[in-house]
Amino acid sequence: MPPTKKKRPRRRTLRQILGGVRRRVRRAAGRARSVWRRSLQLQVVTSTLVISVIVVVVLGTFLSTQINKSVIESTQRSSVSEAYADRLQIADALTPETEDQAKPVDGGGAANPLDDVMDTVTGSSEDGSKKRYDVLILNVASPGGSRASGSVVLANVPLKLRTALQTSVRNLEYDKVVVSIERLTFAGQSQPRLTYVVGGVVHQTFTGQNYEVYHFFPLNEEEELLSNVRLAIVVVGLGLVLLLAAIAYLVARQVVTPVRLARQAAERLASGKLDERLKVRGEDDLARLANSFNEMAANLALKIHQLEELSQVQRQFVSDVSHELRTPLTTVRMAADLLYDAREDFDPMAARSAELMQAQLERFESMLADLLEISRYDAGAATLDLDSMDVTKVVLRAIEDSEALAERHGTRFELRLPHEPCMAEIDSRRVERILRNLLFNAIEHGEGREIVVTVGADRDAVAVAIRDHGIGLKQGEDTMVFDRFWRADPSRARTIGGTGLGLAISREDATLHGGWLQAWGQPGEGSQFRLTLPRLAGAGLKGSPLPLVPPEIEMRRTWRGAMTPVLLPATGDGAIHDED
Repeated sequence: MPPTKKKRPRRRTLRQILGGVRRRVRRAAGRARSVWRRSLQLQVVTSTLVISVIVVVVLGTFLSTQINKSVIESTQRSSVSEAYADRLQIADALTPETEDQAKPVDGGGAANPLDDVMDTVTGSSEDGSKKRYDVLILNVASPGGSRASGSVVLANVPLKLRTALQTSVRNLEYDKVVVSIERLTFAGQSQPRLTYVVGGVVHQTFTGQNYEVYHFFPLNEEEELLSNVRLAIVVVGLGLVLLLAAIAYLVARQVVTPVRLARQAAERLASGKLDERLKVRGEDDLARLANSFNEMAANLALKIHQLEELSQVQRQFVSDVSHELRTPLTTVRMAADLLYDAREDFDPMAARSAELMQAQLERFESMLADLLEISRYDAGAATLDLDSMDVTKVVLRAIEDSEALAERHGTRFELRLPHEPCMAEIDSRRVERILRNLLFNAIEHGEGREIVVTVGADRDAVAVAIRDHGIGLKQGEDTMVFDRFWRADPSRARTIGGTGLGLAISREDATLHGGWLQAWGQPGEGSQFRLTLPRLAGAGLKGSPLPLVPPEIEMRRTWRGAMTPVLLPATGDGAIHDED
């Protein structure tokens, strides 16, 4: 048996990976936007948090800047003062008591007075603690006579600072002080440290010698202090932001909770629970809102109850009148039939009157039957006599009943029927009535043009579409057409003697089946009515096998939308030339 080849796992390309990441990010962003739009409490807390962060950052930056400025300025003032005092001591030590002693200090074997003054300058302070700065005394004339404390060397002096000090000497500005803050690395240290360097000149009058004196004040303590201050500001600011967020959450919860309860109560009230009320606590604005809501709910329940009673009275009146009219109508009908049968023995005017009475009685009987049917729907007494039927056969029976009327109007039918049976659990009498009403409506408003009847089916539903090419429907009339006694043009007379209740009853029949009855229309393009019924009684509809808008209309819209005007450049001679 030959060895089977192992299927190598398919490697995802970088584009596919990035596409998946983008899709996940978009889904997460969509969920976040949905949560943001739906939660008033989240909006309040987030807004408070953002504003608090901005305020804390601004205040923290301002405080940090002010504290930093205050500490640095204080250190600078004290450092400059100490450096000035040291330069005075150095000047006193270098000033001879007589002119004979006024000899230049060099690096020879003579005693250097700088040795004594260095011990004084770099020794202990007045409180007994060791001074924390170092000094470099540079003999300009004889560098060998220079002295330095600690690990300071000449290379530690910033070049810009020394250049500025030498410029002051050349300009005879011996009292001028130059300062600089630098990060310097001293001998024996691996990391640079922040240092405040103060430079000054000690001028010896008798000898004319100049000594450059540099003080190096370390700013480690100040830097650590400012770092701790910044850390404290950040911690306090973060705690303040969290505290404000918690306060905003509690306040928003206190306000949003009653609003949320009012929303839930309004939803239950809208669903039909008219006894829903809110609890009233206190006398604040929210309590007044609850009182107003309860009053509104009580008034609404009262009005609905009154309307229900009025509607019940109206339904009962229609039902009673319809039943009471049947007995006298039967008697009148019998008399009218006798007159109609004997019309040939009457003079022409009496014969015509008998014919008109017969026609109007038929219409009156039809209207009475429709009123009785409507009253059954209003009373909730309408029921279905379900049976598994082929909808195509029901359509053919309805067309057969409508052929005589179609011939009188010069209208013919085009049938588009499937080859397979379209079985569904329906009440054939009601469905046939729906189709007959739709066909009569199409004949009346089709202006003698062809009527297209289409039957379609899928796994879950069956549908019948009836398309006419008459006057059509205006915008908004596709829903009004199913209202009772509604007419698009009140001045237009009914040509087939309808009662104005046919489409209303048809919609009730479709709804009783759990189906849809929908209309589409456009002025000058005609209209189309679509009946969609579930194959199984009680099953919900997810869609229809047939489109509501006729395919030719949809194709025309698509074709018009695909047309894009192209502007060609003018050549001046009215002709179109190819570009090279």
